[in-house]
Amino acid sequence: MASIVIHGFPGSTYVQIVRLVLSHKAVDYEFRDLETEMNTSVHRELHPFEYVPILQHGDFTLYETSAIVGYIDDAFPQPRLTPASLRGRAKMNQWISAVNSYHYPQIVFHLSHERNVFPALGIEPDERVVQVALPKIERALDVMERELNAGRPFLVGDDVTLADLFMVPCLTSLARLPEGAAMLEHRSLVRGWRERMEQLESVQRFRAAQPPRKPIEHARRWATTHRPGVLA
Repeated sequence: MASIVIHGFPGSTYVQIVRLVLSHKAVDYEFRDLETEMNTSVHRELHPFEYVPILQHGDFTLYETSAIVGYIDDAFPQPRLTPASLRGRAKMNQWISAVNSYHYPQIVFHLSHERNVFPALGIEPDERVVQVALPKIERALDVMERELNAGRPFLVGDDVTLADLFMVPCLTSLARLPEGAAMLEHRSLVRGWRERMEQLESVQRFRAAQPPRKPIEHARRWATTHRPGVLA
């Protein structure tokens, strides 16, 4: 039995980030799908704020994605995904913060939910949410294109870092949508970065291990809990 256990549901962006990191480090782990137990007492015992992912390593339990991937990078140091230099680490953390603050909320929380998650559950999308999100996504992609223009193959430099693996699921979600595909078409450096990431053996291993996509049943409540205030 694997010593690492990851709890979550397969469609979660942040669960995918943790699984990408584990795949890149070739760490064996067990995945436990919480879909039928989301927002129940079982879930709250693992994560008091009712989110995912949750890591268990022996008798140690940890939640919050940044904490989890930092722990994994220290516990399984090869290949190292945190830059050795002070400035490299700072840039990596800047990108991770940008994903959390700008890319993920607009691409996944708003656009992908309205275009994919809610329609799959028979819930009418809110086009107002989409229209607010689109220019913010354009801006985030423009920043990424400009940063990659420095000639580096990955977000921080010549090597893959945690920052790159944080970004992968967001741009995967974006590329599945007509609006997203159109945005990526006009940003050659972002497209090149995606191609390099998708060619990595670890990313291909992660893709091969994913189950077929299906509706996220517990997301029905998101139509009321995730939308309020988004247009403010």
